Amino acid sequence: MVARELTEIKIPSELLPSDGRFGSGPSKIRASQIDALVSASTHLLGTSHRQEPVKRLVSSVREQLCQLFTLPEGWQVLIGNGGASLFWDAATFGLIHKCSQHYVFGEFSSKFAIAVQKAPHLSEPIIVESYAGTAPIIKTAQDSQVDTYCLTHNETSTGAMMKLLRPSQPADALVVVDATSAAGSMAWSTDEVDVYYFSPQKGFASEGGTWIALCSPRAIERIESIAKSTRWCPASLDLSIALENSKANQTYNTPSISTFVLLNNQLTWMLENGGLDWCVSRTSSSSKHLYDWAEQRKFATPFIVNPEFRSPVVGTIDLIGVDANDVNAVLRANKIVDTDSYRKLGRNQLRVSMFPAVEPTDVQKLTACIDFIVEAIS
Repeated sequence: MVARELTEIKIPSELLPSDGRFGSGPSKIRASQIDALVSASTHLLGTSHRQEPVKRLVSSVREQLCQLFTLPEGWQVLIGNGGASLFWDAATFGLIHKCSQHYVFGEFSSKFAIAVQKAPHLSEPIIVESYAGTAPIIKTAQDSQVDTYCLTHNETSTGAMMKLLRPSQPADALVVVDATSAAGSMAWSTDEVDVYYFSPQKGFASEGGTWIALCSPRAIERIESIAKSTRWCPASLDLSIALENSKANQTYNTPSISTFVLLNNQLTWMLENGGLDWCVSRTSSSSKHLYDWAEQRKFATPFIVNPEFRSPVVGTIDLIGVDANDVNAVLRANKIVDTDSYRKLGRNQLRVSMFPAVEPTDVQKLTACIDFIVEAIS
C-alpha cells in the first residue's frame, strides 16, 4: 500500500487504547501530573530554585526516591542537570579511579564505554560484549586494576535486560548501573549496586535534562576521594559539587522546575499504589501479555529469544511478512505513537514501552489494533 492509503485506514474506536503513547522516552505523562503542573504554575514555576518552596519540592523528590527504593542509611540521592548521557562524562571524572570494565549489549551501554575510551586520564576500558538481543554474563575482571564495573539494567535500544550482580573481586570496586529505562519499573538490590543512575523521562513519566544518581556510602567515599586529588574536573561535571548541592536540596545550576513537579507527582502516585512492588507487577503484567501475544502470531515474534533477557518495560517485537513501517504509519494516523524500533538497530520491528504510567489494558488494546492492521494490509 502507498502511504496515503495506509493513513486512511481507520481502526474501530472500540479497539483503541485510552492513551496512544507508547514511546520509550520521552514517555507517557499522566493527566494528574499535568494538573499538578498547572497547580504549581503560580507558586513554583518561575520562582527561584534557591528559595525554600522549590527546595522543599526537591527535598520531597529525594525523600520519595529513598522510600521507593528502600535505600539503606548512608545512601545519598544526587541530582544534576544534563540527563543520564551527561552523567557518563561526570562518572569519567568523579567515579572511575583508573580502570573500568563495561558490559555492552546495545547502543546505550556502549556509549559509556566510548566516553571512558576518550578520557585521557583513564586507562583503556575492558569491554565484555554480547550481541544485540542478549545480555552479557557478569564475571569478575581478569585485570586486578579494575576499580569500577559499569552495567546497564535495561538496554533501551534492544529491549534486553541484565541481572545485576556484584563481582567478588576487586573487593573495593564500585558497581555503577545505568538504570535510565529500568528505574521505577524493575526490581534491584542495593547489596549488588553502588550507583544506580537515571533520568526521569521514562519510568518516572517526567521530562529529560536531569540526572539522578542513588549512591552508596562506598560511592560517596570514592567521589570525595577523587575530589581531593589533583584531577581537574569542570564544575558542572563535579560529582562532589553535585553531592553538596543535593544535600541542600538544590542543583549546582538552574534546573527545570517543571521536571521536579512532574517527577514528584509520579513518585507520590507510585508510593500510594504500593511502591516499587506494585510498579514491577504492573510492568510484568503488560510485558507478559505483549510477549505471549507475539508468540501466538504467525507474523510476529519476540526479538529477545531467551525469556530470561526480555525486558518488562521495553518490548521489541520482530514482524514477519509485514512491514513494520506500514504498521507504524497506520498506528500513528490513529493517534497511537512512538512504536518505532530503535533507528540504529535496523530491524523490521515494533518497540513498545510498558512503563508504570502505561495502563496494562492499553497494551492489550495495542495488540488488538496491530491484529486489525495486519489483517487490513495483508
